[in-house]
Amino acid sequence: MKRLFFAFLISGLALTANAQDRTDKEPVKKIEVTGSSEMEITPDEIYFAISLKEYFKDEKNQKNKVTIDVLEKQLIASITKAGIPKENLTIGEVSGYRNWTGKKKPLYFLEGKRYILKLTNLYKSDVILDGVDDRGIEYVSIDHVDHSKIKEYRKEIKIKALQAAKEKATYLLESINEKVGDVLTIQELDDQYYAPQPMMANVRMMKADEASPMEDSSIEYQKIKLSYKMKAAFRIK
Repeated sequence: MKRLFFAFLISGLALTANAQDRTDKEPVKKIEVTGSSEMEITPDEIYFAISLKEYFKDEKNQKNKVTIDVLEKQLIASITKAGIPKENLTIGEVSGYRNWTGKKKPLYFLEGKRYILKLTNLYKSDVILDGVDDRGIEYVSIDHVDHSKIKEYRKEIKIKALQAAKEKATYLLESINEKVGDVLTIQELDDQYYAPQPMMANVRMMKADEASPMEDSSIEYQKIKLSYKMKAAFRIK
C-alpha cells in the first residue's frame, strides 16, 4: 500500500513538473520595434591648426635663420594678446628636413612645428596670425570641431530614440486593439557622430597690409550631426 502511495506521489510530481516546463516554454507575446532620433548642433570648440617653419631672412645665401623658438614666442604672444589661455595651445607634431647638395653633404636643417589651438570661434584668428612672421607660417587649417556638451547631447538623443521605440510599439498595438506591456530587451544599434570641418567663407590666413583695417572673419559652419537607433522588445498585455 505504501509503495502504491509513493508511486502516485511521484507520478503527480512528474505531471506537475511537466506542466510547469510547458508553461515556461510557451512563447511570450511580444513586439520588437526600432526607434531613431537625430540632432544637429553648432560646434562651440574649434581646433585650429597652425604650422610654423624656420626660414632664412637671406634665403639666397642661407643666412640669418629665424628659429622655431622665435616663431613660437611670437605665436604665444599673439594668443595672449587675443585673450586666449596659453593652455589652449598644444604641439601636434614636430617635423624638419635637411637639404643635401653635391656629394650628399648636409647644407642646412629647418625645423617645423604644428600647433593645435582650441578656440570658441575663428574671429580672433586674424589677430593671432598678425603677430607671427608671414614667412614663418607654413599653413593654417581647421583640424576638427567639437562641442563642450557632446556627451549630454548623446545621452539625450539615445533617450529620445528609446522613447520613439516605445511610442511606435504603442500605436502599432493600439491599431489591433492590443496594449504594450513591460519592456523585455533593449539594444543599442547605430551610434553615428558626424562632425565635418567648418566651411570658411572669408578667413584671413596671412597678414594683410598693415594699413588695411582688420575685419571680422565671416564663418559659415556645418553642424555636428548625431544619429542613434535603439531596438526594444515589449510584452503584449
